[in-house]
Amino acid sequence: MQLVVARIGRAHGIKGEVTVEVRTDEPELRLGPGAVLATDPASAGPLTIASGRVHSGRLLLRFEGVHDRTGAEALRNTLLIADVDPEERPEGEDEYYDHQLIDLDVVTKGGEEVGRITEISHLPTQDLFVVERPDGSEVFVPFVEEIVAEIDLEEQRAVITPPPGLIDDRAEVASSRDASESGDDAR
Repeated sequence: MQLVVARIGRAHGIKGEVTVEVRTDEPELRLGPGAVLATDPASAGPLTIASGRVHSGRLLLRFEGVHDRTGAEALRNTLLIADVDPEERPEGEDEYYDHQLIDLDVVTKGGEEVGRITEISHLPTQDLFVVERPDGSEVFVPFVEEIVAEIDLEEQRAVITPPPGLIDDRAEVASSRDASESGDDAR
């Protein structure tokens, strides 16, 4: 199975280094020296990582055969793709690869069917499950501990405890203005 692990950004300096936008929770495993990565577009690779370092909070990589800024600039916006065994699990107990979560059934803790995960959306602040409901509509479920109570890969399901309004339109809206208005009526 192939997973996108990074996107190449700008060239850095004149010796062929590039900045990369990391798209994996395991950069030390996937983006270490000697790693051979497929690319998208395929014509840019495969690329072998010669060295890597962190500079001002950004990961910089240098690839074998890329020795100058011109070569580095030619790689800009290329996706780096790692081959991963489909049975491999991330190191952390509560961590999952996207392909393990896609197609899981989503149910509430009470057993109510919500739908099926069709996509994982990776946002800067948190990840979201894109869940297709039985009627074809979609609902977005934040992949956070407070809402996703359990991931059961054996049973192929995700159990959630949604707050009111997340998967239905029964949210209760309360404000201090409502409370003061109802107090005025009592007089």
